[in-house]
Amino acid sequence: MPLDVIGAGLGRTGTTSLMLALEKLGFVRCHHMREVISHPETARDWERAADGEPVNWEAILAGFRATTDWPACHFYSVFAALYPRAKVILTVRDPESWFRSTQATIFSEEHLVEVERRPMAGILAKIIEPMFDGRMHDRDHMIAAYERHNAQVRRTIAPERLLVYDVKEGWEPLARFLAVPVPSAPFPRANTTDDFRSGHPAPGIVRQPLTR
Repeated sequence: MPLDVIGAGLGRTGTTSLMLALEKLGFVRCHHMREVISHPETARDWERAADGEPVNWEAILAGFRATTDWPACHFYSVFAALYPRAKVILTVRDPESWFRSTQATIFSEEHLVEVERRPMAGILAKIIEPMFDGRMHDRDHMIAAYERHNAQVRRTIAPERLLVYDVKEGWEPLARFLAVPVPSAPFPRANTTDDFRSGHPAPGIVRQPLTR
């Protein structure tokens, strides 16, 4: 099953909300970091790819029609070349707001310590930390890396294939870009800072067992 949608936006840019929205629009299933959390045996595939080893992307992405969040966003250009008909969505938000969100959630000291005990530790060490030179609490450095990534996506992906998207815009631009009807249901809003810190990062998500 080829990918139809490739999420290029970094974590904490509404990637969970986008995942839920894409699945509501029929792009089932959408790969998100939560897939790695639920299926830790898959982490090694992403680590091998980060190390530059040859991997079978079609096998790794079997059963998915879309991607969003880390680790997949790191490989957006690879996927764009592999699936030339897929559309690319760059989720964005105000850089200051993005930085504050990372510090309260995924890059808080408490969470980083917890990740080190989990199978995702390799993804953190080989994909996420290098992007920021390990300086996840350096505001200026982080924001510069965030803006550099977004600029690179804009340079890499043809404009007609790319949607630069803030999830606050809701259904209209997303559905129009993907040429699907606008749902009557409210746009999903999940994994806010409060959700994350309360231990309920993605309300309403019920994931089925992953099959290959």
